[in-house]
Amino acid sequence: MSNDTYILTTKDFTILEAMCDNWQGRNDRLVALCRHKIQKAIVVFRDDLPGDVASLNSRVRFRVRGGESDIRVISTGQATGPVGLFLPITTLRGLALLGLREGQKIAFENTNGVAETMLLEAVEYQPEASRRERQMIGQEAGTSPLRPHLRLVSGGMDGRHGQLTGASDGFDDPGPSAA
Repeated sequence: MSNDTYILTTKDFTILEAMCDNWQGRNDRLVALCRHKIQKAIVVFRDDLPGDVASLNSRVRFRVRGGESDIRVISTGQATGPVGLFLPITTLRGLALLGLREGQKIAFENTNGVAETMLLEAVEYQPEASRRERQMIGQEAGTSPLRPHLRLVSGGMDGRHGQLTGASDGFDDPGPSAA
């Protein structure tokens, strides 16, 4: 394994800790890599995560053993979607990419005991960076990120003057079938 450090958000770090604590059913190499990541991690808040770091739900471009580039979304393994779109951290390759910076390599033994080296070429999408960009756009436009979803319109009930319609017996509860 590599001696480099890894940058993890508090959320990603907590998920790795839970994975290591519940190691039952996982292979020894996965647990060893998980513990290595935790020991070498630099933990940051999501707002402080550099945009070139692979975090959960990031779309990354990488190479394995100098082969062709591959693009995947790093996931927790709980996502359902097209085969080949996600790379769960419950696999050695998915876990290896988590916390890497663009251009950083990591070496580990795969499930067959063969040494693999992975290179993170690019972080094409990172949820934390996207969130920061949306906040910046909202601030530049002079609007609050939490805009109201209800707009009051003057004269919206003209001609009704506050009359509400209901059942003739005064009971207007439609009951559970309306839900």
